[in-house]
Amino acid sequence: MSHRRCVHQTSSVEPHHICRHPQPPTPPQPRSIFSSYGHISRNTYSRNAIGSYSLLQSTLNSKHYSSQVTVKGREVISAAATAAYEHWLTMSNLDLLLPPIEAGVFFCYKKKKNANMSPETVVDTIKKSLAGVLSTYYPLAGEIVQNSQGEPEVVCNNSGVEFVHAHADVELKDLDFYHPDHSVSGKLVPQINRGLLSVQVTELKCGSMIISCAFNHQLSDAYSMSMFLVAWAKHARLEKMSNLPSFRPSILNPRHPPHYETSLDNLYVPMITSLPPPSSFEEPLGSRMYHIRAESIERIQSEASTKETKRSKFLSFTAYVWKLLADGGNDVGSSISRMGIVVNGRRFLTEVNEKSSSSFENHYGNVLSVPYGVAANSDLKAMALHEVANRVHGFVSETTNEEHFRGLIDWIELHRPAQAVPRIYFGHEKSEGRDVVITSGSSLPINDMDFGWGKPEFGSYHVPWSSRTGYIITMPSATGNEDWVVCMHLNDKEFDVIERMAPNVFIPLSISSLV
Repeated sequence: MSHRRCVHQTSSVEPHHICRHPQPPTPPQPRSIFSSYGHISRNTYSRNAIGSYSLLQSTLNSKHYSSQVTVKGREVISAAATAAYEHWLTMSNLDLLLPPIEAGVFFCYKKKKNANMSPETVVDTIKKSLAGVLSTYYPLAGEIVQNSQGEPEVVCNNSGVEFVHAHADVELKDLDFYHPDHSVSGKLVPQINRGLLSVQVTELKCGSMIISCAFNHQLSDAYSMSMFLVAWAKHARLEKMSNLPSFRPSILNPRHPPHYETSLDNLYVPMITSLPPPSSFEEPLGSRMYHIRAESIERIQSEASTKETKRSKFLSFTAYVWKLLADGGNDVGSSISRMGIVVNGRRFLTEVNEKSSSSFENHYGNVLSVPYGVAANSDLKAMALHEVANRVHGFVSETTNEEHFRGLIDWIELHRPAQAVPRIYFGHEKSEGRDVVITSGSSLPINDMDFGWGKPEFGSYHVPWSSRTGYIITMPSATGNEDWVVCMHLNDKEFDVIERMAPNVFIPLSISSLV
């Protein structure tokens, strides 16, 4: 094992702006932070890691005004201990399905009376524990490079993770999480300027703290992110990690000879051209966050189930949203709609291959499939909710087995080196109807994110979305009462439908109602 030392450099202070409400919406019913750790270095970058705030200013409306965010410093955090040699980690075929998008997560901590939450202590704790946990999750301190075939691979060289220390001139209760594009994206959650991970600690003027990360999705799915986050918090509390990650893409190798069901040709497509920029879409998507009470979720589940079959809350909610958007749609050109669900394949692979079950359960990487269903909106309107739930169950059940994921691995192998993506990610032309993908963020480890000053009062995934396809992620609320937080990327008409037809279900998120 070797220990690396990095050269310290000066970091400039950068002022930016963040968005907040003048008043939160009322819902219906000591030591220097730049310590001389051998594995930590300060650095500067030409690219602005906090995002473009001149664009933010041009998009603000009368409900918002800006507050200043100041970047107090940037550093590169390397693993405290790493292998003595540089090596390469190939990506599995399932990793190759993901374009280089970023997936973020953030946690909000109110200032505690009985805990040391000074900015110096929090920053010091986060940096030390990050350096420690990266010794185990060492690929996250590496870089993605292209191999001779033009495919991404991870070079494990401990080049480090960018760490940003920022201050926001706003109180936690005033942050507008209902409009996360204004208040979160690129401000409270950083962009990745180098490597596979970026971390930010933002202190608020009320003494609250926000800890956030951005992951390169090509290596990390939500399950993997949660593994890392839980291990990181345990390291900060000086506790032993319960499960060690497995970096063995070989367990997802293709079969010989590779073979697959032809139905996969309908779900995935080789990417001939690069994805279009969001600005080219006729109806660019916005994002909003909602609070959904437990009783609303239970009612939806009850209506989506029958005496013979009880549907899960997530499947029931998916059916509810699909039918709701169809019921509220009045466009003649939107006669067809598609609903996709992100399926985690770990437990289906584990069930068959018991000897390597721990490897699948602890596998760090992407083990996802995105099946989708197609229906005429007129049919969805005529169906009872439990009938729509049956339709959702039908297309999802085709993927919840070993053969589907083994076949998907083989499908990708036969199309390499062309980049392949889920077909529904591209969306369709306006005349061909709307597409929406929904994923469960139930693995968000809110209750485990105690770095030494208690669990967060609020936490959420944040995925900047650059597709014309709608995207929805459901998450548990930090309140612990089985409420949900839901983040949605939809167009304005779809948001109007949701808020007009189901105002008692989709409650605009107000942080003051949760903390």
